[in-house]
Amino acid sequence: MTSVAELLASIADAPPGRSSAAFFDLDGTIVEGYTAETVYRDRMRHGGMAPGRFSRLALAALDMRFRQAPLDKLVGVAFEALAGRTEDELSELGERLFRQDIAGRIYPQARRLVQAHRRAGHRVVMATSATPFQAGPVAADMGFDAVLCTRPRVRAGTLTGEVDGDVLWGPRKARAVTDHAQQQGIHLSDSFAYSNGTEDVPMLTAVGHPRPLNPEPALADMAHMRGWPIARLQPPRRGITLSSALRTGAAVAALSTSATLGIAVGLLNGDRQAGANVATGAGCGLALALGGITLDVIGEDNLWAQRPAVFMFNHQSSLDMLVIGDLLRRDCTGVAKKELAHDPRFAPIGALIDVVYIDRAHTQQAKKALQPAVGKLRDGISIAIAPEGTRSPTPTLGTFKKGGFHIALQAGVPIVPIVIRNTGELMWRNSLWLHPGTVDVAVLQPVPTTGWTPDNLGEHVTDVRRRFLDTLADWPGDISHADAPR
Repeated sequence: MTSVAELLASIADAPPGRSSAAFFDLDGTIVEGYTAETVYRDRMRHGGMAPGRFSRLALAALDMRFRQAPLDKLVGVAFEALAGRTEDELSELGERLFRQDIAGRIYPQARRLVQAHRRAGHRVVMATSATPFQAGPVAADMGFDAVLCTRPRVRAGTLTGEVDGDVLWGPRKARAVTDHAQQQGIHLSDSFAYSNGTEDVPMLTAVGHPRPLNPEPALADMAHMRGWPIARLQPPRRGITLSSALRTGAAVAALSTSATLGIAVGLLNGDRQAGANVATGAGCGLALALGGITLDVIGEDNLWAQRPAVFMFNHQSSLDMLVIGDLLRRDCTGVAKKELAHDPRFAPIGALIDVVYIDRAHTQQAKKALQPAVGKLRDGISIAIAPEGTRSPTPTLGTFKKGGFHIALQAGVPIVPIVIRNTGELMWRNSLWLHPGTVDVAVLQPVPTTGWTPDNLGEHVTDVRRRFLDTLADWPGDISHADAPR
């Protein structure tokens, strides 16, 4: 068995540049399970498929599974069911299902493999039998250069129910890979291919560096015979286990208890901020400890170099709030969406530290709600804010909003970027449950706002976001962290 760290090292040792490529299968290789299951569950849930058509699809799937029928029959039945639907409609469906489910099933270590190839300057290509509506959102999020997939025939923006070209399965996928390589000037002998299925042996043998990931038994046997390195990726952790339920309950209890203690301290001393400091400093750290979560922090001195400040962090998970609270510890508050005022994991501390809640649905009201934050900064209280405005379903950085930058500009304080790498792996965006592991944090040097004006604010927003992107793309010690428990 080969470790992911060894795979990453082999990528670093490979010839760099665009003449090399990495070809990735989708289902079972990048994403745990099958994206088609998500699509058909959604269609059944919303009445998008007649029972008779569903029966035909199920029978075709059984024929393929147990009688080795060609994939073409299954794809033909599936595409017939899509006849009459528009490309725009299915693209919107694909994006929604990606955010709701598929994003949370991407193997975190698959992301690191893709990032390693991108750092080496390799072309990164997805090769899959899935449709563009399944593959496109994953490819866009992970930064693939191209997608080779099974495409539906479209006329005037509407699907005809037929396949446009080949079903990319087995030798036909391999042919698509070799054709693409020839068109792009890619040297297959220097290239990599990743897959979990025996049907992709032709693609794997077409490249110089075949890499079976999470291989099914028949592919694992073949890989052993041919001397191909096998790696198994750690699955994403989204569901509830007894351990995660107990840890989450303990963390919530710690927050509530710390908030109560903070209120008591504030009343006894007649100083609300003293109580808030007790609650934040003790509560968030204790909640993380009870949740089995440790922080690996780079640049910790930057947290204290200049205060007050606007601390900006990338936002993937409710876990981010505990991480930020434990990092900042005292004399700080935050800006959060109004829904968090009713979240039992956040509300007790939020009430005590006097968080500024905003209604994202009403832009003008949100701008007015930010004004008290300027006053807090002038009173010596730092502000923590997620410039993306909402949690991202993946580690991919979203667009930055200007609200936090306006606050820093008006108060005349610096911005301190806090880059968080993997809270979404320990507590997925739509999950209620904590899982133990290590959160990587890089605190960058303060960015002064001296000389900023409303006219040049956009340039500074772009600059700060670039600092986040650069850190996420080239994290210190990335290879050494590849196999660390998450």
